[in-house]
Amino acid sequence: MLIREQLELREQNTLSEYAALSQNTRGRVKPENKCSVRTEFQRDRDRIIHCKSFRRLKHKTQVFLSPEGDHYRTRLTHTLEVAQIARTIARALMLNEDLTEAVSLAHDLGHTPFGHAGERALNSLYKNGFHHYEQSLRVVDVLEKDGQGLNLTYETRNGILCHTCGKQADTAEGRIVRIADRIAYMNHDIDDAVRAGVIKSSDIPKDITELIGNDTSSRINSMVMSVIENSECGNIKMSQEIQYAFDKLHGFMFESVYSNEYAKHEEKKVPELIGLLYTYYLRHPDLLPDDLCFVAENEGIERAVCDHISGMTDHYATEKFKELFVPDPWKIN
Repeated sequence: MLIREQLELREQNTLSEYAALSQNTRGRVKPENKCSVRTEFQRDRDRIIHCKSFRRLKHKTQVFLSPEGDHYRTRLTHTLEVAQIARTIARALMLNEDLTEAVSLAHDLGHTPFGHAGERALNSLYKNGFHHYEQSLRVVDVLEKDGQGLNLTYETRNGILCHTCGKQADTAEGRIVRIADRIAYMNHDIDDAVRAGVIKSSDIPKDITELIGNDTSSRINSMVMSVIENSECGNIKMSQEIQYAFDKLHGFMFESVYSNEYAKHEEKKVPELIGLLYTYYLRHPDLLPDDLCFVAENEGIERAVCDHISGMTDHYATEKFKELFVPDPWKIN
């Protein structure tokens, strides 16, 4: 028996009846021979970790633009925290950790530079609209590997597309990632906001802290335990009490951090920066990277420009803006 077959048998014998078994995957768009060692969902995870878009996440904004300090979250550290929380829940519920991890690691691959400010800017510019969850799926389907895509399984692709809003994922594992994403960003955004001096821990309303705790570890533990204890039959949810505290905490964060003038003052520069880059590349499509030529030829220049800008890191976008629009110093001896 192959190692993969042993792992598939282990899944069959140990996981919940609501788990997605790798041997029952709905498959890949392009059929492939199976690996002798890894299950199909393990292969998805490995392809994601090794792709270029995953590496670029380390230089993309999470909530604060270009923070000065080594300990603020980036899109990459957020992704890793989501994966950790999601795997903990999946393991406790006897669901498929490999699928959960694959979806977690890929869910934000399509995020723009400058976080949601960049996403809003591109959404206002591109005629068909722009949403990072759709772009994340496009990255793994179309853009990676010089236009070949990663050819992931249906279950991973479905979890990526459904991780943020609208239709729930078809698998319990995908639904775990959706709630783990919210648990992760809510708590690490509080941590970063306190570190930045935007809020103090004592600012969080007491009726929230009395329910879920007043430090990062306590809050995450309260939320995760509530999901584990209240999820059933593949339906992933918190208790009504903890969900109430979560929703109220989100309202507090929206008012105190996400809409805070001090925390978000640099975001005012993003629409113009993205807009100028967008217009420039539309007028100069010959300057697009070679690996986007096939997009421009098959789907139009505007689609290729959108793909190019959304794939930029914060630093690259800023430096490209300076290169194109800020005059170099003229030195006279």
